[in-house]
Amino acid sequence: MTKPDIHTLGELKKAGYGPKSIKEELRLNLVKNIKAGKSSFDGIYGYENTVIPQIERAILSKHNMNLLGLRGQAKTKIARLMVDLLDEWIPIVKGSEVNDDPFEPISYFAKSLMEEKGEDTPIDWLHRSERFAEKLATPDVSVADLIGDIDPIKAANQKLSYSDERILHFGMIPRANRCLFVINELPDLQARIQVALFNILQEGDIQIRGFKLRMPLDIHFVFTANPEDYTNRGSIVTPLKDRIGSQILTHYPKDLETAKTITASEARNISGTEVDIYVPEVAKDILEQIGFEARNNEYVDANSGVSARLSISAFENLMSTAERRALATGLTSTQVRLSDFNGITPALVGKIELMYEGEQAGADRVAGMLIDNAVKSIFSRYFPEIKKLEKESDEKPYDELISWFYEGNELEILDNSADEQYKSGLSAVGPLVKLINKYEPNADERDRFIFMEMVLWALTAHKKLNKSRFTSGYTFKDSLGNVLRGL
Repeated sequence: MTKPDIHTLGELKKAGYGPKSIKEELRLNLVKNIKAGKSSFDGIYGYENTVIPQIERAILSKHNMNLLGLRGQAKTKIARLMVDLLDEWIPIVKGSEVNDDPFEPISYFAKSLMEEKGEDTPIDWLHRSERFAEKLATPDVSVADLIGDIDPIKAANQKLSYSDERILHFGMIPRANRCLFVINELPDLQARIQVALFNILQEGDIQIRGFKLRMPLDIHFVFTANPEDYTNRGSIVTPLKDRIGSQILTHYPKDLETAKTITASEARNISGTEVDIYVPEVAKDILEQIGFEARNNEYVDANSGVSARLSISAFENLMSTAERRALATGLTSTQVRLSDFNGITPALVGKIELMYEGEQAGADRVAGMLIDNAVKSIFSRYFPEIKKLEKESDEKPYDELISWFYEGNELEILDNSADEQYKSGLSAVGPLVKLINKYEPNADERDRFIFMEMVLWALTAHKKLNKSRFTSGYTFKDSLGNVLRGL
């Protein structure tokens, strides 16, 4: 829809325009979407039956809301998507710095202009994309930043008295009149600043330096907060919590499929690479499982959370690892290998907060442990369990492969080996090929090799083989067999 061709208050009245509050706009447009079966929050996954219904109920109730959850749970993204529930265009008094409604002006400027011009008051139109304001709460935020203060320069230039409201400089909140206003990390806002929001939330008006100023602001507030903040940095003062209509708890993805969908929608390195990269589905599963493992790992601080950005950044690193290898070997296409997961370590160590024990173990070591644990978890979906102790009557599917290494054979997988070298190295391990033929006979030809690697990694994770990292790759061998032969 193009901008309406209406330029004066008189034309606006003739067009039959009826003013609505921002909360009414949100409510009415949401009602239309619900009736039409249309999603109001496209691109948000895993919240269909939990968070989104609560948000919709809050909007229908015309509530300001607080989205409470750990980092990386799409809180800010949800707030930004609410803009799409606003009317596409709204009229404002032209030149107003607080987006005055022509039918209900609140500023001195708009009231004076309308008194002077009447029906000829000039009208401008504000698109919904311009009706979003966001502020990250930091300890240095002041009342003047958010609400406003006296501007002595205005007073001097216009020769106005300090009792004249025209000398006021409006802060971010009044300038966001008739807009969505998001305050991220609310507990980081000093208590005295939170107190300044009381009147705005309850009465809709503002107070600046004792001025008798009644400005009924029309704003929909969305706050975000991390539960960790309540203990580590600050808290939301109780009277402010009382004035926020709905508090909604967010959460991490509850299954791998949802997690994979989120990563695929957010990762920036899926397309546009110099190389055609094939990513086996099992590699995506392992990548997402790392996040699930981290959220339950004793070395990782669960209270801090493990952001969904961990999987997104790790996926981008994984793609770049495969791309770099292909470029170095002169290939135009390649596939992700399990050994490529060594390249995601920088993404992991930057996204997890460690407990004291984890700090002592070292971030790189914890990252390697998370990858190994993820491989073990996904491995059990495709292959028989690797038992620590086996009875004589038990099936021993891995004995032939373990014996191959026990006899002194080794397998070396280089980080930058060409695809043919990589495939021929794995294919030379006869018992490994037999295992894949038996348990994954229908696997895509391109998936067979990552399955081979996964068997080797799982055996090392269960202490059946030894995996050693050297400068440019991995070596798989049976170190115990070497020791016994030496004896």
